[in-house]
Amino acid sequence: MELKTARLTLLIDPAKKEAFERLCARRDLTPSQVVRQLIRDYLNLHGESYVPSGAAGRTGRAARPAMASGAASPAAAKPRSRR
Repeated sequence: MELKTARLTLLIDPAKKEAFERLCARRDLTPSQVVRQLIRDYLNLHGESYVPSGAAGRTGRAARPAMASGAASPAAAKPRSRR
């Protein structure tokens, strides 16, 4: 599991934020889940590799590779639990 300890702060139009949050709620996704997927897709699109922070130091398990190009978009992402 990736460690989610770094914060990214951005400023956007309040109406756009509200529409984004409504769409995420309709798809049973959190805005953070969607933004993380967008970032993974963007990294893959541009061939930027990374090792997820929680992957280092695991014993007996290989680190998950970054998603392949052309992977499902956030709109097609499987809903995850909010717990």
